[in-house]
Amino acid sequence: MADLHGKTLFITGASRGIGKAIALRAAADGANIAVVAKTSEPHPKLPGTIHTAAEEIVAAGGRALPLEVDIRNEDQVRAAVERTVAAFGGIDVLVNNASAISLTGTLDTPMKRYDLMAGVNARGTFLCSQACLPHLKKGANPHILMLSPPLNLNPKWFAHHCAYTMAKYGMSMCVLGFAAEFAVDGIAVNALWPRTAIATAALAMLGGIVPPESCRKPEILADAAHVILTRDSRCCTGNFYIDDEVLAAAGVTDLDRYAVRPGATLATDFFLD
Repeated sequence: MADLHGKTLFITGASRGIGKAIALRAAADGANIAVVAKTSEPHPKLPGTIHTAAEEIVAAGGRALPLEVDIRNEDQVRAAVERTVAAFGGIDVLVNNASAISLTGTLDTPMKRYDLMAGVNARGTFLCSQACLPHLKKGANPHILMLSPPLNLNPKWFAHHCAYTMAKYGMSMCVLGFAAEFAVDGIAVNALWPRTAIATAALAMLGGIVPPESCRKPEILADAAHVILTRDSRCCTGNFYIDDEVLAAAGVTDLDRYAVRPGATLATDFFLD
């Protein structure tokens, strides 16, 4: 089977959660990981830093470059990309995972929070992609993967958290645009989204809106991402993948190992009817 040995992945939001899980799965193949995130010192409420994630990546069999970056800052992003290329010789994969969330209605969404979500989700994805693309064009089997949902215009996904939906769909619109624009370069641009809620620190910060036992672990997305990122980039672009469908296509149908509590009823994630 294809693997990511020797490939260089630039992963945003890689200090914890889904981003770190994707990094560790790639590290098991012997990949190089640029750990791109804001947390360089321990956070009072969130686990992990770029340094602790880098240590785990090395222990898993990969090479790691911890990079303290606010992806809203253009200078920091471009410097991080150049440091990654200097350290590993290029960039083969960009994973746009970093995201900000606030499930608030229009009147309860301060503009500071709106700006954060728009800046991290939509703008940050565009910026990181723009900065990495010249290097991806030089890579063998280059991929960009967004952790973003299929574009679903059912009004219920806008009614209760319009600002978040707009910001998240901004990432997905990048998939449509980039896939068409860079198909000629052989760069695969796809999205991946979970069928169910995923047990992460970000979900816990939402105040128990979904109990952990109704969730799957981030490793399901890591394994699904691995399947996508090892496919031929010229044959799979512009797709909005769902994690369990990707794994089923790869012959993985027993998903109990990904459940926080096997056998429990699972909560469906946002944006899936």
